[in-house]
Amino acid sequence: MKELALKYGCNPNQKPSRIFMEEGELPIQVLNGRPGYINFLDALNSWQLVKELKAATGLPAAASFKHVSPAGAAVGLPLSDTLARIYFVDDIKVPLTPIACAYARARGADRMSSYGDFIALSDTCDLATATLIKREVSDGIIAPAYTDEALQILHEKRNGTYNVIQIDADYRPAPIERKQVFGITFEQGRNEVCLSDPTLFENIPTRNKHFTDEAKRDLILALITLKYTQSNSVCYVKDGQAIGIGAGQQSRIHCTRLAGNKADIWWLRQHPQVMALPFRPDIRRADRDNTIDIYISEDWQDVLAEGEWQKFFTVKPEPLSREEKKAWIARNTGVSLGSDAFFPFGDNVERAHKSGVQYIAQAGGSVRDDHVIETCDKYDIAMAFTGVRLFHH
Repeated sequence: MKELALKYGCNPNQKPSRIFMEEGELPIQVLNGRPGYINFLDALNSWQLVKELKAATGLPAAASFKHVSPAGAAVGLPLSDTLARIYFVDDIKVPLTPIACAYARARGADRMSSYGDFIALSDTCDLATATLIKREVSDGIIAPAYTDEALQILHEKRNGTYNVIQIDADYRPAPIERKQVFGITFEQGRNEVCLSDPTLFENIPTRNKHFTDEAKRDLILALITLKYTQSNSVCYVKDGQAIGIGAGQQSRIHCTRLAGNKADIWWLRQHPQVMALPFRPDIRRADRDNTIDIYISEDWQDVLAEGEWQKFFTVKPEPLSREEKKAWIARNTGVSLGSDAFFPFGDNVERAHKSGVQYIAQAGGSVRDDHVIETCDKYDIAMAFTGVRLFHH
């Protein structure tokens, strides 16, 4: 198959629409559903991310994409009891395989942003992973293969319209890529930089020069995630999964704040008081996620006011005070942070430190590198200058 006609482009008025190959066959098969223009943009970007992450770490990888940027990305490390509970997978009856754990982590990092996601898996989609996907609001999935049991579950999702794409894992694109904007063709070499190269972590200008093996893994995960995230972008990672991704911001400090706030929300969801919220048994998954986010925000009164809390809880919970939230966030440590370009000022490090960042990888090259280094030394943060910029547009 050389081309595939689509219903429309980014918007319903943008017709005609198709994907096609100028040479050779399309490396994908649509096994179910009718993916659209944005679905394929998400699918092909997310597939590159998980394929590269698997090659770099040797671990199964998953990504949750929305509007051509990842909401979450992770490798298939086992889930702790706490993570299984906050990702709402502790009631799954089948054992969670490594690829299922990767998806649970990718989806669970920012559940609000992952609502209606497109999923990418580096490995075969199996029964456990399909079981997790079945109960989430999602647009589709791309993977190199599917078990018969998984396909049966996915075929039934969304009344039979769920988008299921299989990609040839051996496909290699041409080294030159092109796109058109306003009738003008842009051409560039593909970004083939290797982000698992150990030399990326050799230029360490900070006093603290020690990166644990886990930190290096997490920084590689952050950099690969940023490679496929709309710029400017910053990614916070902990224990093999992104916990906060800031994408497409014009200002890097705004990006660092956005990603840091997401990392704080991820951590606050693990607060015992949040995990013990007395939800009504009939509350929908999406409503529960939204309620949690509001409960731990400054707008908590929106779900705890008289006449409102009864819609969500069986008993009115006590709010978390600002001091309690601040104290809990301060307990988060060992976080790694990657940036797709240099930090222009030390304010990015100041914000990162508030969310437990102890390791940083960024391009370096700012005229204020000295200030950035000084701020890292202030908090005993180890920082590597990779010399690699990862803009993605």
